[in-house]
Amino acid sequence: MTQFENLDQGLREAREGVRRFDHLAGRRSAIAAQVREVSELIGQLEAELAKERHDVARLEGGFAGFVAGLVGSKQERLTKERAEAEAVHERLDGQRGRLAQLTGDLDRTDRELAETAGAHESYRRLLAEKERLLVELGDERGARLMELATLLADALADLREHEEALQAGMTAGQAVDQMLSLLNKARGASTWDMLGGGAYTDAVERHHLKAADQTAWHAQRALDVFSRELADLGWVADPRLPEVDTRWFADVFFDNIITDALKHQRINRTRDAVAEMSQWVGEAVRTLTQRSGELHQRREELLLERERLIAA
Repeated sequence: MTQFENLDQGLREAREGVRRFDHLAGRRSAIAAQVREVSELIGQLEAELAKERHDVARLEGGFAGFVAGLVGSKQERLTKERAEAEAVHERLDGQRGRLAQLTGDLDRTDRELAETAGAHESYRRLLAEKERLLVELGDERGARLMELATLLADALADLREHEEALQAGMTAGQAVDQMLSLLNKARGASTWDMLGGGAYTDAVERHHLKAADQTAWHAQRALDVFSRELADLGWVADPRLPEVDTRWFADVFFDNIITDALKHQRINRTRDAVAEMSQWVGEAVRTLTQRSGELHQRREELLLERERLIAA
């Protein structure tokens, strides 16, 4: 390895360290914002759950329960209030799990940042050394080789960031599509329910909706990661999945054509919103795939020019 090649390699590695540090710093900022957002949401859900549980307690033994019992509506109201409290509890558990994952991401990012500390200073030092060497040797290739070292490091860093975003997008797309598939099944069951499907159709519908609700947390987690990867590329996005309405437990006790139609409308709205999200993720993945191919080609062109200059 020649003196130039050795220094060029050091510059590429140092430049990669700089890009990695900047990449991690941006990621940390995005994760910290997500942690704040979820923490605030958890606080809101905790307050909402406390209220819902208070309402249940009032109906179970308080004066409101006594009055409801007199008019014969206690059991129906209690079922509805319990279902609403359970729905809030499930959302709270999901957001708490999301916060734990985000906190873990933040800790890992902080450790990686500590490992890349000083990257900018190392790169500046190598640039100064290369500049001094080129001036001393007076090599006519020096200026272009120095430029190529920076261009190649940038191309490699861009390629890595696009491929990371592409992988995150594919993962998010799979999760969103899984949720969409469950909602499609729930919509099909809901259609049969409106035509008089009966208790079995109700059970199938609730099963698919419950599964979709559980899948939504995994899908939102994947979208959180995808949005951070896109932010690294300067693509600002904040994808949010709709909540799956989990109040169908109470609907069992008020089963008629009106409630069936309302359930069907809620399922359709949620399904359409998730379908739009699936389309958006798919378009983003296609854009990233195209850009990654262009960066691969750019990298090969730079490597070939560098090889020709060194071998000349």
